[in-house]
Amino acid sequence: MILDLEPIFNNEGMVKEFSYELDLSEQELSGVKPFSTPVRVSGSVGNHTGVVELSAKAEFVLDMNCDRCAKPIKLALTADVFHTLVTSLNDEANDELLLINELRFDLDPLVTEDIFLELPSKFLCSEDCKGVCPKCGKDLNTGSCSCEKEIDPRLAALKQLLDN
Repeated sequence: MILDLEPIFNNEGMVKEFSYELDLSEQELSGVKPFSTPVRVSGSVGNHTGVVELSAKAEFVLDMNCDRCAKPIKLALTADVFHTLVTSLNDEANDELLLINELRFDLDPLVTEDIFLELPSKFLCSEDCKGVCPKCGKDLNTGSCSCEKEIDPRLAALKQLLDN
């Protein structure tokens, strides 16, 4: 979505609201294309006493596999987007402000970046997911397997002491 920021920067107190759908179906995450439905983005950009702020919320559903047991899961997530926009910087090292070179601003790359930055590092079907047995592959959420647990070879000497 292209935002025309010229009226916002030139008129103190002006606020422009927006709402649209962003197609991220071609984006990959861990080798999977998890965005099967469009991302709903809604928010506003406004000039508040000379400070232009962009505030939005992106709501989306990810179709992923659990990182522990590999079951397919659907996760409904929300990413908050908030940036202070400026047309020039006094300090080039300031990364709290977003420098806008043109007053016609493409919002899609910014929202996409913020979504990916807010994604969890692991996708789990439940917080207490037990995963699968590394030997036989049985889903440990449905019950334990009959595999004998391997002893770490570095601790084998200690096990011998406990057996005696």
